[in-house]
Amino acid sequence: MIVVASPSPNRIRLPAAVREQRILDVAADLFYRRGVHDVGMDELVKATGLGKASVYRVFASKDALITAYLARRAETIFGLVDADIARHAGDARGAIVAIIEAVEADIAGASFRGCAFNNASIEFGDPANGARTVAREYREGLRDRLINLATTICGAAEGKQLGEEIALIIEGMYLSAAHLGGAGPARRGRALVVRLLNQVDRAC
Repeated sequence: MIVVASPSPNRIRLPAAVREQRILDVAADLFYRRGVHDVGMDELVKATGLGKASVYRVFASKDALITAYLARRAETIFGLVDADIARHAGDARGAIVAIIEAVEADIAGASFRGCAFNNASIEFGDPANGARTVAREYREGLRDRLINLATTICGAAEGKQLGEEIALIIEGMYLSAAHLGGAGPARRGRALVVRLLNQVDRAC
């Protein structure tokens, strides 16, 4: 949980990169716990310990901050996914299972509040909104990684289908866990993926 920092009248001006990191850290905590529309900019600015002008010099609007928050989260997740893929180089099945196990761990966490991309983007009606765009690009990036892995297992046509099916299972795990908890139906996601992989193994 973010602790509200008290601004000091004699505070030293921080480098832009440090200010950006601080703002995004506070935004990530508040936006995920409470929802992007529930958190006002005045509250967020106060929580950073920075002046309002300092925050708005980095992010000109709340929409820009929400977009940056989601983009950083996507970058972090893709870093973890790509590390799993690299760790299982030559073993696409192992990489897929590792990704699903990471999802299992995420939805079982005490601080889990659903998919951050769903939570934020659903609050905007315009498909061209930055939050909606980042959420869509995140899903496309995850789906494409899964298709690439699946293609190495069973070829292009079957791999596309398998990758999309696994992506759909992951979406379902996050949605189900947000309402019924990680111990609900979402806990069966890994078994479903393993079943699909076993079916492919028998077919190939």
